[in-house]
Amino acid sequence: MKYFLIGYMACGKSRYGRAMAKEQGIPFIDLDAYIVRREVRTITDIFRSGGEQEFRKLERRYLWEVCELYESFVMATGGGTPCYSDNMEYMNRQGKTIFLNTDIDTLVERLRRGKQKRPLVRNLEDEQLHDFVAGHLRERMPYYLQAQEVIQ
Repeated sequence: MKYFLIGYMACGKSRYGRAMAKEQGIPFIDLDAYIVRREVRTITDIFRSGGEQEFRKLERRYLWEVCELYESFVMATGGGTPCYSDNMEYMNRQGKTIFLNTDIDTLVERLRRGKQKRPLVRNLEDEQLHDFVAGHLRERMPYYLQAQEVIQ
């Protein structure tokens, strides 16, 4: 079985995914880490050289590649993965999608502590973070809610 964990940045996809994969006895794949390995450059470098558009193309390519290479896995997708191209529809066809629905205050606190690893929020002041996350979540929620399961 293929499991796709979706949700906003810092919602816990990687931590939950590792535990779930171990419990299921199947591989855990962090899509962002997979992209970094295949491209031999960081997400920040990809954003810097080609912007978000280039990153989203690569993200889609490697999402499909992983699905072709592995029969079963637990994947932590990037926060925006479900929102671009036909990714959400594709993941729903390939396996089970699970939305980790985390409250805004928790997301903001986690992002505040790890901003430097996140190209989309790295340059925001702490005071701007809450409004940015709230707005972004509003935009992404219609995609996230297409998941086959929602975990609060």
